[in-house]
Amino acid sequence: MPASPKASDTTGGPGTRSARHGRTITPYLFIAPALAVYTAFMLYPLARSVHLSLFEWDGLSLATFVGVGNYTDILADERLRAAFGHAAAFIFFYALLPCGIGLVLAAVLTRAKVRALPLFRVLVFLPQVIAMVVVSVAWKQIYAPDGLLNSGLRSIGLEALTRSWLGDYAFALPAVGLVGSWVSTGLVTVLLLAGMAKIPTELFEAARLDGAGAIREFFAIIVPAVRAEVTVALTLTIVASLKTFDLIYMTTSGGPGSSTTVPSYEVYRRAFETGQVGSAAAIGVTLTVIIFLITLAVNRISERGA
Repeated sequence: MPASPKASDTTGGPGTRSARHGRTITPYLFIAPALAVYTAFMLYPLARSVHLSLFEWDGLSLATFVGVGNYTDILADERLRAAFGHAAAFIFFYALLPCGIGLVLAAVLTRAKVRALPLFRVLVFLPQVIAMVVVSVAWKQIYAPDGLLNSGLRSIGLEALTRSWLGDYAFALPAVGLVGSWVSTGLVTVLLLAGMAKIPTELFEAARLDGAGAIREFFAIIVPAVRAEVTVALTLTIVASLKTFDLIYMTTSGGPGSSTTVPSYEVYRRAFETGQVGSAAAIGVTLTVIIFLITLAVNRISERGA
């Protein structure tokens, strides 16, 4: 007669439970080093910022607990409300405008079969490689009263349009925003070119046999095919727009007045110039929450449209 199975095999003895426990904990051991680094350099500083935001502190003397007072001040302070409004405007210049331009530009390049496409990709992506400080200094010279832009306007008889672009209350914000558009358009275009390269040519051939034109192909084939790439591009550019600092610092320092100040610049100014560390932490935490909610909304909308 065959031997009866051991009790540990049928009822799950200590050996079986140990093996099962080992298989359960092994994946966590692999991710533990990365999680430790993430906790040390991301989660702990974020938690520390939240803690500091509950105090009124100048960075030197004893802190005073104020609860959510720093957060209510964000709503009451006109300068801070304007800063968040400017950040919303930058979403248009950094994200929406480049995505629109990049989508059309990538579609034209893809369908036109440009021979020098690799070279064009390098050139259009170049602003992403150059340090933002260098970009800021270059565009500051372009926008200067005697800079390239005003010189070009004078040369074609439009001297009436010349101005100190970065010193004008009405034009400073759009001028800085267009620099962000120039930087972001290359990234968006390269991402979308990669997505469009995966579209089967048979789809375009079938559409043409059905009598579809270029515009119909764009909306019926290209746009749905690159929805994932558009989501990635929007996520990256929106995050960049909301946390931009170096561009503002190097071009206008939030001026003239406070017409170009943004939350990230206010964090720097309050923490290192005016000694309002608690207020700076509250602004930083609020900005982090806003970035998280906007990126979450973008990804949810993309998933529903898929």
